[in-house]
Amino acid sequence: MALVALALVIWAGAWWLNVRLSARKDGWVRTVVPAIFGVTILVVWELVVRGLEVPLVILPAPTLIAERFAGSIPILWADFVQTFLKGALSGFVMGVAAALATAVLVDRSDFLRRGLLPVGNFIAALPIIGTAPILVMWFGFDWQSKAAVVVVMIFFPMLVNTVAGLREASAMQRDLMATYGASYWQALWKLRIPAAMPFVFNGLKISTTLALIGAIVAEFFGSPTVGMGFRISTSVGQLALDMVWAEIVVAALAGSAFYGIMAGLERIVTFWHPAQRR
Repeated sequence: MALVALALVIWAGAWWLNVRLSARKDGWVRTVVPAIFGVTILVVWELVVRGLEVPLVILPAPTLIAERFAGSIPILWADFVQTFLKGALSGFVMGVAAALATAVLVDRSDFLRRGLLPVGNFIAALPIIGTAPILVMWFGFDWQSKAAVVVVMIFFPMLVNTVAGLREASAMQRDLMATYGASYWQALWKLRIPAAMPFVFNGLKISTTLALIGAIVAEFFGSPTVGMGFRISTSVGQLALDMVWAEIVVAALAGSAFYGIMAGLERIVTFWHPAQRR
């Protein structure tokens, strides 16, 4: 129990330190506070698991996960390429492109706006565990079926956000473009698309998470002998929980990096928006 008591002391000390640092206005605090919090969680996790002698099949210690991660890099890389680069990323690109093109059509047609969007909300509410097996049967067990699942998951959230963004420009701004004699496409490119960018990037950031989740879940229902979802399901059956957590670490790093890239692009593209001003 000594390790558990030490874990409580470390947690209390780190909490006190973070509370003191959070009150400061320095820029470096934004990086230091999350870093201290994350390291504290890992240290407390390690001490509690060691102190209570928690079995590996229940919860492995972070050091064991790190050892498995370091010893399985070729396997983890192959799984990353199969799931993220082939399945999630390709589905993300296709889903976003299809949603953007459809949003322009919906914007020009009252029929599509009133008929397609309600259907889209219904389809977006369908559980992925129900649609994934069907798409795997349709498109096969390789990455194509995972990309199809990703397209279905991100298409309508991206479409709804883009359509809402295209309608963000005020009536006065649209009338001004019409007064200048601008065509629909000129007004779309020079006024409405820039105004819609915050909404578009909101959909992109949501889609980064959905894409990785969809690709991993789809692999539970059939895949080659490679991929994050395949590795997680087989490792659970073998009670190799350290490998499961190693895959979770890879997924977390990939998802965080993907989201960070979208957030960075948002700051560059929408630098004019009040949300990006400091």
